[in-house]
Order: sequence, then C-alpha cells, then structure tokens
Amino acid sequence: MTVELTTTPESRLKELGLVLPGRAPNPIGSFCNVRREGNLIYVSGQGPVQADGTLLRGKVGSEVTAEEARDHARLVAINILAALRDALGSLDKVGSVVKLLGMVNADPDFEKHPFVIDGASNLLAEVFGKSGIHARSAFGVGSLPNRITVEIEAIFGAAEQDQP
Repeated sequence: MTVELTTTPESRLKELGLVLPGRAPNPIGSFCNVRREGNLIYVSGQGPVQADGTLLRGKVGSEVTAEEARDHARLVAINILAALRDALGSLDKVGSVVKLLGMVNADPDFEKHPFVIDGASNLLAEVFGKSGIHARSAFGVGSLPNRITVEIEAIFGAAEQDQP
C-alpha cells in the first residue's frame, strides 16, 4: 500500500537516499529523451545504463535472472527521472505518472515480465506516492538495442502549477 506523500518528489527522492545521475543518458538515435505536449510529458525509451555509462546486458531468463532484471528496471526508472529533471529542471514539475511501457529482452519461455517491470513501477510509486500509481504494459521482446535487458518508456502529467 502506498501512503500519500506530503512532501514533493524532489524531497522524497532525498528521503529515499536516491541520487540521480548528473545528466540523463544520451539518446542512441535521432530522437530526444523528453518531449512535452500540453499537460503530458513523454519520456523516450530508457535502458539500464549505470552512472559510468556501463550498459546492463543479457537475455532475461537464461543469462540474467528475473530478480536481477527487476533491479535493472529500477535503474531504468532512475534514468527516466534523470531525463525528466534534465528537461524540466525539477521533478516537482511532474504531477503524476500516467503510463509505462516496459519491454524485457527475454527468452521465449520467460513469463515474469510484470515482475521485472515492477522494479520501475515500485520506485516511481515511492517517489510520487499515490500519483505514481500508473497504467502499464509489460511484455517480452526478442531483442533490444545493444542487448540491454530492459527498456521502458513513460508518460507523465505536469503538476497543476506547471500546466500551460
């Protein structure tokens, strides 16, 4: 059960002891990390990139366990937050998490896609409280760029004070 937060996302991040990377990972193609359209903020697919630039790679279900991949999804959520902060200046400009689309680079017989993507969903609920509970899809794919384990894209709603 998630408790409604009386603090801001930025202060909650500090309370949780989470440190975001200094800047979001650079896009690997001809696109931007974040695009705002009206009250919605779209974050392009992010992967498990560690602060030193190391990519977490492998096929979930054979080379990587579901538990390890769940930790990778949590790292992806941290990178999503870093991309948001880069684009908006502060996570306090985010009012809600609307939807996640989570893709797992999985063996054909792997079945725990929702479990893996919960790593990201749970972190976002910790940071945004009740407003962090979102709609979501989670599924397996045959491959992902650079053989990363997980890729997640997200849609956020702007905070009321930051709406056009």
